Amino acid sequence: MAIGSKDLTPTELRGLDDERLVDELRKAKEELFNLRFQSPTGQLESHGRLRAVRKDIARIYTEMRERELGISSGA
Repeated sequence: MAIGSKDLTPTELRGLDDERLVDELRKAKEELFNLRFQSPTGQLESHGRLRAVRKDIARIYTEMRERELGISSGA
């Protein structure tokens, strides 16, 4: 997996309740926002982190949608 996303594996996401999932999504979006501002100013140390955070957001959205459709078992 990508840098820094070891805590957001699909298995871990399935174990979170809905409120915690929304909180993780908010934090990931906030981090992505900050990383996007760091990139053009030259402060970004790892460009791979941008990709990792985008993938984390996608994983969270996928889990939320699976729960909505009843495909996955939510907590």
